[in-house]
Amino acid sequence: MSSLPLLGVAIPTATLETLQDFVLAENRDLEIQDFVDGDLLNGDWKSVADRTRNLLTGYTGRLGIHGPFWGLSIANPDADMRALNRQKHLQGIEVCDYLGATQMVIHSPYTTWSYNNLDNAPERKEYTRLLENCHDTMDAVVKRAEDCGVTMVIENIEDIDPDIRCALADSFNSPAMAVSIDTGHAHYAHGTNGAAPVDYYVRRAGDRLQHVHLQDAEGFADRHWAIGEGTIRWAAVFRALAEIESNPRLILELRDKAGILPSVAYLEALGLAR
Repeated sequence: MSSLPLLGVAIPTATLETLQDFVLAENRDLEIQDFVDGDLLNGDWKSVADRTRNLLTGYTGRLGIHGPFWGLSIANPDADMRALNRQKHLQGIEVCDYLGATQMVIHSPYTTWSYNNLDNAPERKEYTRLLENCHDTMDAVVKRAEDCGVTMVIENIEDIDPDIRCALADSFNSPAMAVSIDTGHAHYAHGTNGAAPVDYYVRRAGDRLQHVHLQDAEGFADRHWAIGEGTIRWAAVFRALAEIESNPRLILELRDKAGILPSVAYLEALGLAR
C-alpha cells in the first residue's frame, strides 16, 4: 500500500453517483456539498440525504458536509441576523447527525476590512466585539455539535492573517471547533492582498488543522481549478502537511468535477498524494 496521503473529494450527491466507485474503493474522505443550500435545508433535505446514504452503502471513510454559508456571517452585528445564522448552522448539524457525518465546514467571518481595522480602536474593541458576536451565534451550535460528535472546521475565506481564525477556534475550547484551509483562498490572499503563501497557512494552523480544500488558482481570484492549472507550489504545501500530526482530510474542491481524477493523477505523478 502506498504511503502517500489519500485524497478525498467535495461533491454533490448527483456527482457521487458517477464517482461512487472511486470513493468507495478506498473509502476516501468525502464532503457532500448539497447542504449549503438554504432552500434545501428549509425543505425536503432528507430525501437528498437518503440518496447519499444509499450511495454510500458499505462506506467506512470519513464523511462530512459543507455547511450553509451563502449570505451568512457568524459575526453579524445584528442580533436578529445572528439568530438566523445560528438556526442555519444548527440545521447543518442536524444533517450531519442524520447522515452520520463527523465534520462540517463553516466560513471564517474575517474580511480584508477586518485585517486593517479590527485593532483600529482603543482596547481592541472591534476585535473583541466580533469575537463576542461569533460566540453569541455559535455557542449553542458548538454544544449541539459536541453532542453529535461533529467537528466544525473554520475555512479561510478572505483571511489575510493566518492566525486569526485559529485563535477564534481556540476561543471555544471545544473539540467541536477546529480549522480548515482552502488553498485557493490562501493563494488569493497571498497574490492579491500580500498574505503569506499557502504552506505558511498550513504551518501556522499546525495540529488545529483537520480539513483542507485543495484547489488551484493563480492568486487573483477564487478559481477552483484542477490541480496543476494554477501557480500554487504544491510540493511546499505537502511538505508542510507532512509536518503535522492531526491527519486532516485532504479534499479536492473543484469547480469542474471532471478535473477530480486528473488532479489525483497529477499529484500522484509528483509523488505527493494519491
